[in-house]
Amino acid sequence: MAKIATRAPDLNAQWLELDHALALRQQHGTPGHTTRRLIAAGDGWTVADVLCTCSPDDRPFEERHDQSVIAVVLAGTFQYRSALGLSLMTPGSLMLGNRGQIFECGHAHGSGDRCVSFWYAPDHFDRLSADSGVRRAGGRFAVPRLPPLRALAPLVARAALGLGAPGETAWDELSVAVAASALRRSSGLASDRRGAPLNADARVAQAVRTIDRCPARAWTLAHLADAAALSPYHFLRTFNNLTGVTPHQYVMRARLRHAAVRLVRESGSVLDIALDCGFGDISNFNRAFRSEFGVSPRQYRQRSFRR
Repeated sequence: MAKIATRAPDLNAQWLELDHALALRQQHGTPGHTTRRLIAAGDGWTVADVLCTCSPDDRPFEERHDQSVIAVVLAGTFQYRSALGLSLMTPGSLMLGNRGQIFECGHAHGSGDRCVSFWYAPDHFDRLSADSGVRRAGGRFAVPRLPPLRALAPLVARAALGLGAPGETAWDELSVAVAASALRRSSGLASDRRGAPLNADARVAQAVRTIDRCPARAWTLAHLADAAALSPYHFLRTFNNLTGVTPHQYVMRARLRHAAVRLVRESGSVLDIALDCGFGDISNFNRAFRSEFGVSPRQYRQRSFRR
């Protein structure tokens, strides 16, 4: 639910931007390096756009994972070596790293790669691990990567599209979904084995009422889960099961409903109503409104007046 500058989502843009960075490196004759651009962050998690311009001429060097990390590979290939083994990382795969683990990445077969990387603080990741039903591994991965599985494709696509429209992406929800899926699948668990907490439905219902009273508020998954006395994992899963949408989707629709009422009842500008209803800019509002109601906000207002 964090918002920063947006651009049109384009899966091919992952390669275009990587190729541009590699061309600049070649033009200036500089060594390969890794650039991290912060996308969003919350309580216990961080996500960044990580672009690497290293080539076969660059010598791999050892690094250490300061936190648990899951990197969604979007473009390029590289070799990832850790205590868990050596793996070839390809687009659609997930690189897995344990906190404190020594690793190195190499580009013996080609230049550059691009990932969306999620970092998790120890306490937050341990809780996600327990909530996902992964207890025996102690919240640590037993394998260095997950291959491009069909079940992971929706998460990979969401991460790729999120780079094109970061302000429209619920990164807090995606960080939970990526961690839960990686933990379960790397441990051989196909699905969650834990039931919903007691009275979870009542807590979700209260969250819905709270959102509807003030949809423009900067709701986050962590805040809503804390108010419901549930972990982010359980809150997201239970909310989705009961309402049919994620918390982010529900907040967006609540904002759009509120905006539609105000467009008819009030004479304020479309921009002012969009900002008052929690949208960061008019372009995001216009796109979301048209997708929800089939017409632009101005057309919606005009048609309602004619009626």
